Amino acid sequence: MELTSRPVKADTAARSKASKRISRLLKNKWLYAMALPGMLYFIIFRYFPMWGLLISFQDYQPALGMLHSKWVGFKHFERFFFDASFAMLFKNTIILAVYNLVFFFPLPIILALLLNEVRREVFKRSIQTIVYIPHFVSWVVVVGISYIFFTTEGGIVNDLFVSLGLPKMEFLISSEWFRTMIVSQVVWKETGWGTIIFLAALAGVDPQLYEAARIDGANRFRQLWHITLPAIRSVIVILFILRLGSFLDTGFEQIFLMLNAMNREVGEVFDTYVYNVGIQQGQFSYSTAVGLFKSIIGLVLVVGANRLAKKFGESGLY
Repeated sequence: MELTSRPVKADTAARSKASKRISRLLKNKWLYAMALPGMLYFIIFRYFPMWGLLISFQDYQPALGMLHSKWVGFKHFERFFFDASFAMLFKNTIILAVYNLVFFFPLPIILALLLNEVRREVFKRSIQTIVYIPHFVSWVVVVGISYIFFTTEGGIVNDLFVSLGLPKMEFLISSEWFRTMIVSQVVWKETGWGTIIFLAALAGVDPQLYEAARIDGANRFRQLWHITLPAIRSVIVILFILRLGSFLDTGFEQIFLMLNAMNREVGEVFDTYVYNVGIQQGQFSYSTAVGLFKSIIGLVLVVGANRLAKKFGESGLY
């Protein structure tokens, strides 16, 4: 009797667990329905295209397809690493990535902290709207505005220099000014939009903490240092880790539009190189190998930064 009762009990327990799962799914069906479009997006446009990475190990021929193209192992990676342009591409990409990380990443935090100190809601909302607007301007328009301001032929900035008795500056074709222009455009376009997450985190800080700090005699700076920053520290760490995941993604469209023959030596990066050899020259396997190299670097940075964050007591991404 015991031998026959145990399978029955196990089967009953399994059925009860299944029914509980089904009831839980039905209870939260609208939440899953809202999440479905996002899940489909990542499946179709993020996970499914990963099969295309296989062509980085092939001499891919569109007529033969992935199944019948010749496998060549790490041939394209070796070609890329020993190519004469690899050092230039790596250097340019790393420098631009570091510039964006150092000069751009802290600015949304600083702006969010400043906006959080504005007490009049009318002014606060107005400033937020103004700084959000550039995010919705395309890079084509941003580069066009840069040309209008900085061109030597009728540019507003150079005309101002001439009126002050100063010589004109070749901002748009000078290799010395290229990286400054790129970082400045990113700062102008994305700083305001980057404050959204930090302002949301700041909205969750308990106001009683500030009241207690004021009673203890803490000034605004002390409140900022001991209450506000610790409250958003975890958000800063998570966004920093995510930022490292796209560390080598310096922005194809922006850089491609700003490139010319005079600044290509300091402006050519992995993204524009992949476009040139992959799309314009049709070297699909080689360009895929370059893209895979970028992705691996990003993965290593994310995993390393996540482990480092956990060692310092932060939750990290996973």
